[in-house]
Amino acid sequence: MERKRVNSSKIRSVGYDEKSQTLEVELTNGQVWQYPKVYPEVYRRFMAAPNPTSFFEDRIAEDYSGKRV
Repeated sequence: MERKRVNSSKIRSVGYDEKSQTLEVELTNGQVWQYPKVYPEVYRRFMAAPNPTSFFEDRIAEDYSGKRV
C-alpha cells in the first residue's frame, strides 16, 4: 500500500485502500498499523485535519481495532 507523508509529530505516513477500506498508519517510531473497515470519508477527514495526531488519537485509535504489521 502506498502511503503519503503527513506533517505530524507522531505519524510519518498514511495509506488507504478504498476497495478493502483499510487504513495504514506509519508512526515516527517505525511501527506500522492497519485499521480495517475505515470509511473513505474518515480517511479524507484524517488527511485534511489541521492536527493529524489529534485526529488519529481521537477518531482512529479509539474507534477502530488496529493490528501491528
